[in-house]
Amino acid sequence: MIQQFIELGQGYGDIYELCELIKSNEHRFHNAFIFTANHNDGMVASLAVAFKPSGESKFMPIYICREGIPFNDEKPSKRIEIFKQTLQEVGQHENIFEIKHSSIFSETNQFYQYLIGILRLNHYIPPMN
Repeated sequence: MIQQFIELGQGYGDIYELCELIKSNEHRFHNAFIFTANHNDGMVASLAVAFKPSGESKFMPIYICREGIPFNDEKPSKRIEIFKQTLQEVGQHENIFEIKHSSIFSETNQFYQYLIGILRLNHYIPPMN
């Protein structure tokens, strides 16, 4: 199984696109994630959704809006509320992880490999075949 992150953007208008992907691919939904990270003395969030492969494909896309949303447990951002509401509409829920910020990696691809490792290790996405 090949898993790959597909970055939609930093999470401003992109959240609406991510939510539309959830609604239009409800039958392929696998898992949803909120990744939080500490950056410049504040918390930021990335929202992501993994979909099952289509047809006979062995490709699992994981769409992500990376680190563009301020995160506060006590007063969630409107964008996070929209994401959670969309998941609720399709009968799903999010998984929350605290992770390292992408800026500590020399390349974005290394950051995504780090996330794939965490998700595989915790059985949120299938292992490599």
